[in-house]
Amino acid sequence: MSALTRWEPSTRWNPWKELEEVEKRLSTIFGRPAVGTNGESKEAISVTEWSPLVDITEDDKEYLVKAEIPEMKKEDIKINVHDDVLTVSGDRKYEKEEKGKKFHRVERAYGSFMRSFALPENADGSKINAEYKDGILKVHLPKSEQAKKKTVEVKIA
Repeated sequence: MSALTRWEPSTRWNPWKELEEVEKRLSTIFGRPAVGTNGESKEAISVTEWSPLVDITEDDKEYLVKAEIPEMKKEDIKINVHDDVLTVSGDRKYEKEEKGKKFHRVERAYGSFMRSFALPENADGSKINAEYKDGILKVHLPKSEQAKKKTVEVKIA
C-alpha cells in the first residue's frame, strides 16, 4: 500500500477546471446547458424556457409587481389570482426569420413563461389591476382595509 503520490510537474492544480466541473454537474441536475469559461462553444443555440425578471415593492397602500416582458402584446399576457397565488403567464413568439439574414447570436428567450407568487395575508386579491407599457408589466395589488392598522403610541406609566 502506497500513501504517497508522485508529483508530476506538468500536472498543475487548476481551480477554474474544478469550478467548470461543478458547473457541468449542476447544469446536468437542473437540465440546462453549461456555459464555457475558456471560449468553448457550450452555449445552446436557443433557450427553451425563460422567466421574466420581477421586482416586488411595497408601500402603505399596495404591493407592486413589476415584470420585464419586452416585445409582447398585452393580449398575450395573462394574470390571475387563485387560492391566494398571483400567476403571470404568457407566450412570446419568435420573430419571423428573414431570408438573407444570418443570426450570429440569439440570446433573447422565446416561448411560454409562468411566474407565481404567494400573496401576503394583507393583500386584497379581488381588487388587483395591471398596466403594460414599454415592455414593463405593473401589477398593483392593494392592501386590505383591515390590514391598514393605525400606529398608536403607548405611554408607559
